[in-house]
Amino acid sequence: MSDNTLSVRKILLVEDDRQLSGLVSEFLISEGFEVKQEYRGDAVEKTVASFAPDLILLDVMLPGKDGFSLCRDLRPKYAGPILILTAKGTDFDQVLGLEIGADDYVIKPVEPRVLLARINALLRRGQFIVKPQESSEVSYGGLSINKGSRQVSLDGENIVCTSQEFDLLWLLASKAGEVQNRDYIYKAVVGRPYDGLDRSIDVRISRLRKKLRDSNETPFRIKTIWGQGYLFVPDAWV
Repeated sequence: MSDNTLSVRKILLVEDDRQLSGLVSEFLISEGFEVKQEYRGDAVEKTVASFAPDLILLDVMLPGKDGFSLCRDLRPKYAGPILILTAKGTDFDQVLGLEIGADDYVIKPVEPRVLLARINALLRRGQFIVKPQESSEVSYGGLSINKGSRQVSLDGENIVCTSQEFDLLWLLASKAGEVQNRDYIYKAVVGRPYDGLDRSIDVRISRLRKKLRDSNETPFRIKTIWGQGYLFVPDAWV
């Protein structure tokens, strides 16, 4: 059974192959999830609003609206994990999915237990309801990060972050002034050991820099320390 035992987690499965969708849905239901299936991309945003899923499992090639466009348009309104499930497997597709806000990327065909492990890792990491005693906030100049509400603001402006972007920023900011190596960051944010090839952390660092008015060419707020990792600079937010 799934390790999500405290409450039934809801998954929105967006897949136009009805046979495959049915098989995946049946498996996830057997693991304790509530699953809603959607077959067209242009119906997804309305379904997200009404169903309020804990996670979206999203195919790329969809009628009505493709998965990449959906992911990009959902991100300002949906803070939960988005897991792309697709037969497309080039590096370009993977990077594009991460750049527009996906949290993880799985290539079809995928073993059911592997898919389940990825889903559970995203749900464990993305605990959006935090107990009051666990809430905390850090501030550096005009930057404020609230772990309890999972909100980020810079100079009074709300900064919309994906779940993994927030976790990455919190990890770096809570250890400001200390270099964090890639292996540690990857395991903490993605939820599995770094394989030496995955570029998802690099992509998310790049996205965070853009959102936080940093420079990817000459970063001064979130620095790359070559051969070591990344450094959050505490006095760069004035």
